[in-house]
Formats: sequence, structure tokens, C-alpha cells
Amino acid sequence: MKPGIPAVSLYGVPFSKLNFKETVDLLVQTVEAKMPAQVITANPIMVMKALEDPAYMAMMQRAEVIVPDGAGVVWATGYIGKPVAEKVAGIELMHELFRIGEERGWRVYLLGTAPDTIRIAVEKLRERYPKLILAGYRDGYFKADQDQEVLSEIQQTAPDLLFVGRGADTQEPWIDRYKEELGVPLVMGVGGSLDILAGKLKRAPKWMIKLRLEWFYRLAKEPTRYKRMLVLPKFALKVMRDREKLQ
Repeated sequence: MKPGIPAVSLYGVPFSKLNFKETVDLLVQTVEAKMPAQVITANPIMVMKALEDPAYMAMMQRAEVIVPDGAGVVWATGYIGKPVAEKVAGIELMHELFRIGEERGWRVYLLGTAPDTIRIAVEKLRERYPKLILAGYRDGYFKADQDQEVLSEIQQTAPDLLFVGRGADTQEPWIDRYKEELGVPLVMGVGGSLDILAGKLKRAPKWMIKLRLEWFYRLAKEPTRYKRMLVLPKFALKVMRDREKLQ
């Protein structure tokens, strides 16, 4: 985590305590500073993975900014008496950065999801933010031996913002490994947000988000996620069991 950002540690993962507006202000400053930075929008599943995988934990601790993008994180930090300000949703951050990028002339690169989906996402992006400079895009279906080719493509377009949607297990370590080489001022993993941008997936209704039931909506829409979602009750039980140690 960048020095000076108020944070709460949850099992060693440093979550920013900034609210949405403060986070946006911080990220604008980060882009303008022109120094490579990784933003992780983290949830309980990622915290649990970090506890099981020391390399993943080290990667998260190296990130410049980690925001609480998960109702479970908001609940857990409040439960142990060290609350974050609020949930800071990655998809909302992405759209706010698109909006500001239009005003400031920032260059944006999208990397991720399937070939047909990324093309639709780009069309939707151009419709919604017609003045945004889209530096380039590429699908996320490439192998490790193609990394240098992908890096070269991104470097040639010189973006200010790079959004990577390849799934948390892949995108965060990839960003961590290459952020210095890429030299992009702000790189953020956005998971399924590119699919939502393309209209392939839908966000939960606002009332479900407000009730912290977005996870349930996603499970209902994508039943194949059930194994991944089983981590959530394990996380909650662990936090309740470890409450005194975490305080």
C-alpha cells in the first residue's frame, strides 16, 4: 500500500479506508504522477487465497492500492472494530475513471475477456464515452509465452489507464509481474466488469447491492460459481472465530 493511505489490515491484506470519492481523488493523483501503480479491488475470496498462498499474499502486499470491493470485507472490518469507510466497487471506479479520462484526455487500454466480448465492450465504451481516447484493446485469451507480445502492444499505445479482466487468479499476479515493465501509471484488475460493459453479464439490482446480496445474484446467474462462493461462509466463520486476534 502506498505510504500515507489510511488502511486496515485483514489477515495481512491492507485495505484502504478511503471512501469512494477519496479513492477516486487518489487514483487521479496516481495517474497524473505517471508512476506505475497497481490497484486491486479485493474481496473475501482473494483474502482467503492469500492466506493459502504466500506468493499471492506477497503480491497483494506489494500493490499500491487495495480497495474493499466486497460486502464481506466491509462486514469483516466492521465486525473486528476497524471499519473501512464503505464498499468501493471496482466497476464503479472503472466508469468514474472513464468519465474523468474523457475530461483529461487520458488514454485507455482494455485487456481481457473473450475476443467477441471485448469487441462489443469497446463498441459500448465508445457509445457511452465518445470523447475517451481508446488507445487499444485485446482479449485475455493468451498464454504465458505470448506475454512479451502483449506487453509490446500495450507499450506502443502508451496508455494512462490499463484495465485487465482475466479473473483474479490470473490478472492480479500478471499485473504485479509486469507493471514496472509496462510503465502504465494505473493498472487495475476488473474481473468480469468488461463482460458487464459488453452486456454479457448484468450487475445485481440496486436493492440487492444495498442489502449486500450481490454475491447471491451472481451465484443465481452463474451457478457454476458455487464452488468459488463456498469460500464466503468459510471466510465469515473464520473472521468470527478470529475476532479477538484481529482486533
